[in-house]
This record gives sequence, structure tokens and C-alpha cells, in this order.
Amino acid sequence: MRVEQLNEDMWAMTYLVECESTKKVALIDPVWDNLSDYLSIIEDRGLTLEYAMATHTHADHITGCFKLAEMKGCEYLMWNDTPSLGVTIYVDEETSVTMGEIEFHFHHSPGHTGDSMIIECGDYIFTGDFLFTGDGGVGRDDLPSGRPHLHWQALDVLERFSGEVLVCTGHDPPGTEMQTMAWNRENNLVLKMETYDEYAKWQEETSAGLGYVSKIKTALPANIFAEIPDEIPWMN
Repeated sequence: MRVEQLNEDMWAMTYLVECESTKKVALIDPVWDNLSDYLSIIEDRGLTLEYAMATHTHADHITGCFKLAEMKGCEYLMWNDTPSLGVTIYVDEETSVTMGEIEFHFHHSPGHTGDSMIIECGDYIFTGDFLFTGDGGVGRDDLPSGRPHLHWQALDVLERFSGEVLVCTGHDPPGTEMQTMAWNRENNLVLKMETYDEYAKWQEETSAGLGYVSKIKTALPANIFAEIPDEIPWMN
């Protein structure tokens, strides 16, 4: 199995997971803006795209999942109670999905959104916006379907994973080196918090500092209704 992060100059991360024996691949959290790059990689390397997976309904960019499903005939996979349309496979914690020699498992991790999940395969977990690296903490909980108390409670799901798994996050500064679960247990500031009150205060201060999500009015409806709008302001 080979895992590669494809977005070099973006805070949003997209991961290519490849079964090297079959050349079948999955894209986790593809960004619509970069579709041509992903398609070129798949074609140039002679790969077959089996799955486009979204860890949650994104508010800060348009997902590439529904367009990839349309263009390549791959499956579009999300958590089973997502509001997003166009999904072809809905998963829960009893679901396992096989791709060549790779098996994917799914863990509900609500808080940032109600449909947030962690995707597990081999020695990797893909946490979306549920968990970031080190001082990044976790994703903000003040967007649609976000619930700070659920996020705090759901952090227990991380106890399922060994310290050796590599945590592949949905957002971090470009060039960030992904770290193990053990490293994050020691260095992620949220995982070192002891009370919900401490966490809620941090969420409030962090969200206030981040401010308004500039792309939300375009990205969120596009992702829910699986439609590319006629005008995308940041692409002009």
C-alpha cells in the first residue's frame, strides 16, 4: 500500500491511497479545484480510480467526489447520515470496503460536522477535520451541524488506534509532516486538555480568530446538492 498527499500548496489535504499490486486507488477528500491534477496523475501512472471518499461535508471547498464519480465511474463514499447528495456508498462502523489488498474501515467522529468520520486502512488513519497535527488541535465546531460537546465526547474514538498509526489530517499548513497517533497524544494541544470547559473555551477563541469562512456560501450548497455552480468566485 502506498499513500501520497497530493496538494502541495494548499491547507486542504487530499490523499491518494494505492494498492500497488492491482493499481487500484482511492482519493480521500479530493478538492474540485485540483481535479485536473488528480486525473493526470491517475492517467499518467495507469491507475484505476475505485473510490472517492469524503471524511465529511466540507464548508471551505467544493469536494471533487461527485464529479469524479460522474467522470470516472468510481464510487462516492460517505458516512451514512450525510446530507450530501450523489453518494453511492453509505458506510457505518460495521462497513468494510475492499480495494485490492487494502481494506478500509470507518469510525464515526462527529463534532466538526454531524457526518464526520475517520477512515482507517492499514497503518494510516484519515481524520479529516476531526483531528489536526500538534498545535492545530482540531477543526472548528461553529459551522453547520458542528457541535462542540459531541466533538469533545467523540475524541474517545481515538483510543481505538495504536500509537504507531500515522494520522493523516484534512487541514494543516503546506509542508506539514504527518505524525503518529502516539506523537499526537503527546503534542496535540486538544488531546492534552482535561475538561470540556477548557475545550469549549478554546473552540470559541479559535473560531473567533479564524473568522468567517469565505467560501461557505458557494462550497456548502455545492457539496450538499452535488452540483457545480455556474460561478465560483475564487476561480475567476
